[in-house]
Amino acid sequence: MRPRKLIFLPGAGGHPDFWRPMSDALRHIGEHVLMAWSGFGGIPAQADVTGMNDLVDMVLHQMNEPCALIAQSMGGVIAMKAALTRPEAVTHMVLSVTSGGLPMDDLGAEDWRPAYFAANPEAPRWFGHEREDLSGQISALDIPALLLWGDRDPISPVAVGQRLQALLKSSQLHVLEGGEHDLAKRHAADLVPLVTQHLLLATPKMPKRVPGEP
Repeated sequence: MRPRKLIFLPGAGGHPDFWRPMSDALRHIGEHVLMAWSGFGGIPAQADVTGMNDLVDMVLHQMNEPCALIAQSMGGVIAMKAALTRPEAVTHMVLSVTSGGLPMDDLGAEDWRPAYFAANPEAPRWFGHEREDLSGQISALDIPALLLWGDRDPISPVAVGQRLQALLKSSQLHVLEGGEHDLAKRHAADLVPLVTQHLLLATPKMPKRVPGEP
């Protein structure tokens, strides 16, 4: 089934403009919703947003018809939690440089928090303490997922994408040479053909690549 709605989830920058280059190139596919996160990236804070689950609720509210979740970094955790809550509503996922709810301490990931909060002193402090482990639940999802990674991203190294690929039943990993943490925005033009093919041609039961096979 093709998605009728594309829901774009930014990372900790919080601003919907992150996904605008990709959204503009995918105008021919469904209705578009570009999410913004309260309290992040200059978006006004809301008193009733006190944790990740409140942002998940915002996404669930938008999932009123078959949709694709297209997510960056922190947004990928929100996407994963939303998909686990309502898997029947999600036709596809596109996850870029995200933990996806996995523990990252053994995957070579750099601790992003000191630099992030130094650069974003107004960001919600609860964000630095969110550490829910979804690895035991992810394997239950059978939603076609395109995983986008860069080989120069210290915040979410390729090993994270590989771990997610091993857990998600219907997933494909694409590693962009020279890609960093902002690859989905900076290299949108290069990634649009992959995302388009995924959204239009992926079937509910994509074959899973066996490690070691070409």
